[in-house]
Amino acid sequence: LCVLAVPVLFKQALENTEMEEGKSGSLRCELTKADATVVWKKEEATLQASAKYEMKQKGTVAELVIHNAEPEDA
Repeated sequence: LCVLAVPVLFKQALENTEMEEGKSGSLRCELTKADATVVWKKEEATLQASAKYEMKQKGTVAELVIHNAEPEDA
């Protein structure tokens, strides 16, 4: 039995998104494989779920919600 691992690719990559300071906004991407592990990073730091950052994933769509956006979130 031979099983080939198919790599997970972006069907729809992240796009630049403007957010109003103090408001919530989100970043979304779509993958070629449902429920693939997604890690959100800001520069080299891995973001963790918190009151500031909310990670959602349903099927092939992964979403990062940023609450109370600040200039430092750019």
